[in-house]
Amino acid sequence: MSNELDRLTRALAGRYAIERELGQGGMATVYLAQDLKHRRKVALKVLRPELAAIIGAERFLKEIEVTANLQHPNILPLYDSGEADSFLYYVMPYVEGESLRDRLTREKQLSVDESVALARAVAAALEFAHRHGVVHRDIKPENILLQSGQALVADFGIALALSQAGGSRMTETGMSLGTPHYMSPEQATGDRTLDARSDIYALGCITYEMLAGEPPYLGNTAQAIVAKILTETPTPVRKRRPSVPPHIEAAVQMALAKLPADRFATAAEFSAALVNPGFTIPGTMALASAGLSDGRWKRRAQLGFALAALLALALLFLVLRPRASVPAPVTRVAVALPKGEGLRQQAYGRIAISPDGSRIAYVATREQGGAQLVVRERDQLHATTVPGSETPFSPFFSPDGKSVAFTTGFAAGSTALRTVALSGAPPVTVTDTGITPLGGDWGSDGYLYVGGSQGLVRVPAAGGPQEPLTRIKQAEGNHAWPQLLPGGKGVVFTVLQGTASLREIAVLDLSNRIVTRLFRGAFAHYAPTGQLIYLREDGALLAVPFDAARLKVTGTPVALLEGIALRTFGAADLAFSQTGTLLYASGLAGLEHLAWVTRDGKPTEIEPSWTADFITHALSPDGKRVAVSVLKEGPRDLWIKELDHGPLTRFTFEGSLNQRPEWTRDGGTLTFISDRSGKSGLYGQRADGNGTPQLLISQHQEPRSIVEGFWSPDGKWLLYRTSSQEAGSGDILGVRTGSDSSPVPLVATRFAETSPALSPDGRWLSYTSTESGQNEVYVRPFPNVGDGRWQVSVGGGREPMWAHSGRELFYKTSDDQMTVATVVTGAGFEVRDRKALFSTADYDNDFEHARYNVSPDDQRLLMSRKTTSAESDLVLVLNWFEELKARMGVKP
Repeated sequence: MSNELDRLTRALAGRYAIERELGQGGMATVYLAQDLKHRRKVALKVLRPELAAIIGAERFLKEIEVTANLQHPNILPLYDSGEADSFLYYVMPYVEGESLRDRLTREKQLSVDESVALARAVAAALEFAHRHGVVHRDIKPENILLQSGQALVADFGIALALSQAGGSRMTETGMSLGTPHYMSPEQATGDRTLDARSDIYALGCITYEMLAGEPPYLGNTAQAIVAKILTETPTPVRKRRPSVPPHIEAAVQMALAKLPADRFATAAEFSAALVNPGFTIPGTMALASAGLSDGRWKRRAQLGFALAALLALALLFLVLRPRASVPAPVTRVAVALPKGEGLRQQAYGRIAISPDGSRIAYVATREQGGAQLVVRERDQLHATTVPGSETPFSPFFSPDGKSVAFTTGFAAGSTALRTVALSGAPPVTVTDTGITPLGGDWGSDGYLYVGGSQGLVRVPAAGGPQEPLTRIKQAEGNHAWPQLLPGGKGVVFTVLQGTASLREIAVLDLSNRIVTRLFRGAFAHYAPTGQLIYLREDGALLAVPFDAARLKVTGTPVALLEGIALRTFGAADLAFSQTGTLLYASGLAGLEHLAWVTRDGKPTEIEPSWTADFITHALSPDGKRVAVSVLKEGPRDLWIKELDHGPLTRFTFEGSLNQRPEWTRDGGTLTFISDRSGKSGLYGQRADGNGTPQLLISQHQEPRSIVEGFWSPDGKWLLYRTSSQEAGSGDILGVRTGSDSSPVPLVATRFAETSPALSPDGRWLSYTSTESGQNEVYVRPFPNVGDGRWQVSVGGGREPMWAHSGRELFYKTSDDQMTVATVVTGAGFEVRDRKALFSTADYDNDFEHARYNVSPDDQRLLMSRKTTSAESDLVLVLNWFEELKARMGVKP
């Protein structure tokens, strides 16, 4: 070890432990080090001694302070900086990946799509920094790190700090800021007044290299490269690689213009041009590589100039004609959804519209079962499937409308937040822990705002740690449907409660993290016209004036529409663009019929006139009664319905959330879940309604929330399951009667175990677990659960339910096929065969609790089926803001 490294190690002792050298650059030596305080790996960059001597510690540290606050998903942050024994250093995260230089050295060229995606990611970082007055000055492949396919720009602002601190003395050492291959002409000539367009030039060079395999200018010496930068024009990229689309070549060519005034004014403009098929360099209709001497291109160019002339005349007419004060007409159209492209039935968000209103995204039902995300352009008759978007929930668009975010994996017991570019790139997992499918917003600040298991969180769009924003209080449900308000000061969201009438709209002040409750309602979104648009529990759409700067309601609500269903988790099929296009689903979505369904999938409604939002239901052992949890205005209560047109009788009268009923074998008692004590617990009561509900598992016995439970057939065990959102991720336990009442873990692992069910003879416990990475159905012997384990489903399964014969086990597959497994039980357990019966896409589906029952003869299934009116077409309202302003009394 050198004396210099010894000195550095001693100087940083107690703060950073240097592990090894990673490399050397023109300005610094980079070490891999351990941040002892935070126990994390970091990249420690130490300035070259001669450079440190010129700059001086005080001035360098002062200048670098300005850049320490640049926080963006595509910018590698600055952790620390300082002086130690004459060494000047700065600290950044250690990225366990490779640089773009490493990638280009290995592969030489990248695909067109990946080149564009990386260039746009870097452009996003540049745009953010430029808006904050910071020019990088040293954009090059070495400073672009690749982590899980995402681009992170490193050393942001370091070159600026060196330039400002070192002044003209930098050139006296023979060192220059910037790398010759990526220097702009003004930087190459020593112009110290550089602006954003110098970085755009460097990014143009990098994009050129990713596409062509080498930078636009090559030379044996730095002087030779600089000479070419100042005097020559680069070879058009399509001559090196004809597969590059003309608009991308044009964008790169404009970025490489020698005069800053001829380049893009902002990095965002360059980014937009890269994905705009119609982009050409202003003043031209074809590029040099297109060969204007070719008659075909010449005719196209002539036609283009003619069209341009007509456009100019049209624009002149529009400018000179008398200005009309009449607002644009409001137009309503029904958007028919062709067969195979219909809306998927689910409790969460299903539709989204791009900010400019040109395209919609929605969750559709796949023909082969399951769900998929599709996108439909407003001028097209059919939608296209987004690759890799199986089991999507609650989609929302990026600010530029080019990407969509969605939640997935809920069927596997754990959710992930993903983004996908609509250009065809594969989805990117942003975060895969603790995310709920309760909506989100892609903020203009580069963060995704979503609901987490503990409250609202935000996470960088490129991936990174979750930042908690709110905390769920004990009496609350989830925090859902967040939207970042204009100006970035606050987030408006919905506080869910056990019943629709108790849900509230709230706003979070991001500056102090204070949450303010505003009014009752759900699914609030801010309109650029100055109102919060939200839904009441009866399906009425309202607007209330709202000051986004002061985070205050400034007026009284006004009713706008009716008949937009508010579903179980405060979700609604409603979205509007920033340009005033409204999209919603008409009809009575959310209402269901209870129906008997035969094994071949033929439904028969129990009572056609009986419709409700049946959350959960349980069939009595004799098949003559059904206990249902019905969502109505007010608390969610249990009711008992006598079948064959008998009466409907209310069963529960306390608490706001009563659900998941289960009958004892003799039909005399119901167990159910209720929040009447302040948290979710397991209760029992006589099925005839007499007596007082009894808490079956005390909080002392089980401090976690209990979300379902039932008695064993012989009445000797009380089985229950804890919440998958709390410690243990969902465990199955049991309490034996006549014992010390201590819960016995039955299936309690780090994975999520759900949907427990005992066979009719009480010898076999079926359940669902995510231990394989997705939900599968398993069976264990009971109560000696450690004596064996058998997997029943293949390729995904959930919601197991035993046939009364004990020889069959029903379950649903991951693609929503009702399936029955023939089983043999004796000394062991065996699955003889599996048979798919019918698709459950039009019925209630769940991932934690069985949403169906088996008739006493095992030939029919009792299921809740969506009403026909729930499948109404989407409605698109053009220029809806004009109607909104008129209703709110806003003058044109």
